[in-house]
Parts: sequence; structure tokens; C-alpha cells
Amino acid sequence: MLDWTDRHFRFFLRLITRHTLLYTEMVTTGALLHGERARFLRFDPAEHPVALQLGGSDPVEMARCARLGADWGYDEININVGCPSDRVQNGRFGACLMAEPGLVADCVAAMKDTVAVPVTVKTRIGIDDRDSYGELVDFVGTQAAAGCDALIVHARKAWLKGLSPKENRDVPPLRYEVVQQLKIDFPDLSISLNGGIKTLAEAADFLTTLDGVMIGREAYHNPWMLARADRIIFGDARPPLTRHEVLDRFLPYAERELAAGVPLSAMSRHLLGLFQGQPGGRAWRRRISENAHRPGAGIEVLSTAAPPQRQPDVVTAEPRC
Repeated sequence: MLDWTDRHFRFFLRLITRHTLLYTEMVTTGALLHGERARFLRFDPAEHPVALQLGGSDPVEMARCARLGADWGYDEININVGCPSDRVQNGRFGACLMAEPGLVADCVAAMKDTVAVPVTVKTRIGIDDRDSYGELVDFVGTQAAAGCDALIVHARKAWLKGLSPKENRDVPPLRYEVVQQLKIDFPDLSISLNGGIKTLAEAADFLTTLDGVMIGREAYHNPWMLARADRIIFGDARPPLTRHEVLDRFLPYAERELAAGVPLSAMSRHLLGLFQGQPGGRAWRRRISENAHRPGAGIEVLSTAAPPQRQPDVVTAEPRC
């Protein structure tokens, strides 16, 4: 979710759902140790619970970055062992690390020795021709023995050669049954499913056998799908904010960020899906796309682009779970 789940999007999403755990973009150890740390680690307290996702493979560096994340207040530190891009492979992190379960376990153990917050691993079900269930069990068992607190499994294998990162999100078939079998074989390890989930009804079905569900692209393009997550998934009976209430509460945040030098377009691009499927939704996207990038663009771009408010707010029905 590089360039997607930045702090502006996470603040926006927190207005829609109070309880859903949010994840950062993947941040490399090199960026944290040698770059502008605040740029990568800064987040608004309203984002809690929020997890920091790290990319790296040196146990000492991963432990140092885990400590930085914990000191900044993150609720979880996650190791990315799922990204298949060439750039990530060249840096020796991401999905290529599935071929080195011992090295990933060394990172897990070093991080567990350093921080008190949970240390988790996000992975695939296999890579290239190394996609047997036995190899996956070996990988998972090695991480569990090292103290991994939870595993998030993208239910597709990754082709490190021959497919682009985009194709790796669509071409290899989803095999949910593999992740469900992992939970049977590792009943004491928290295991969450990732990949292809588009509705809360689907998520709720998987939660009868698994410990969690991670939703990525669908939550970004259609963020309102999470408006009922607090009730359906977490049992919170309080009504969600309406779309217009979400926008009203985002505006003061945007104003603060504008005053700090953040361009409006860096924030507004994450709001394009707020009125998806609603009357005036296309006009909302068009007005923001045409105006947010202009020099001096302020929050009035957002406030004047919003469709007329309807009472009650139009919400796409979610199937009963």
C-alpha cells in the first residue's frame, strides 16, 4: 500500500471506523536509520490503534527500527515478507525473504527482545516454485518459535520473476483454504487473512475460523465499506458518522496540515472515494481532481465540492452477518 496508507489517509479512515487496526505504508530500515525519521513515523494520536510496517532483513537494524516505532507510540510492529517488487527484492526484503525463514525468525527474535508491543509478520503462501504447503508450514513454524505474535497471510503466492507487483495482486489465484488450514495446524498462533476481501459480510464469515481479516485496496477505493465495521465486526452499537460529518471533522485537520506546509492535494486524493455510489459522487471527485492541485488551494475546495447533504445519509446496505 505504498503511497496509499499514509498518515492523512489513516486519519481520514479513523473518522469512519473507531476500532479497525490501521497499518502504515512499508517503511524501510534504511529510511528510518538514515533519513528524516519524523517524515516516516509521525502520526496523529487519533489514529490509534496503528501498526508500523517495516521492510528490512538485518536483525540488528530491524530491532533498532522496532524500538523507534515503539518509542513513537505505535501499537504493533509488522515485518513485510509479502511485497514482490524488484526494488524490494534488490534490498533483500519483502516476499523474497520467504526463502530465508531463519533470517526472518532472527529479525522477529531481535525485535521481540527490544520492544514490548506485538511483533507480527505479513507474508504470502509461497513464492515462485517454492509453494508447497510443507514449505509454508516450515516458514510459519519457524516464526512462531521465534516469538511472532501474529501472522497476516496474503492468500496468493508471489511470482518474483515474470509478474509485476500489480499482476502479483491479481494473477496468482487466491487460496483461502491454505490460510484456514494454517489456523488448524497452528491453533495457538493468531492468523489473519488478506487478499480479495470486498465486503464486511465476507470478513465476518472468515472470522468464524480465523483471528482477523486485513482489507487493503477495497478499503482504499471504497472507504465507506468500513462505516459499519464497528458494529458488525467489533460489536459497537454506536452509529457511525455520516459522510458529511466525516468531511466536517476532516477539515480542521486539513487546515492544520495546510498551515504546516502540506499541499491540499496530498490529503484530498485520499478522500475521492468518500461519496462513491452517492448522488453527486462523480462531481465530488471531478471538482477535487481539478482544483486541489492548484497553488494556494485550501479547505474550501473540499467544503464546496461536497454533494448536498441528504437526511438521512445514503448508505449502501450491508448484508446481515
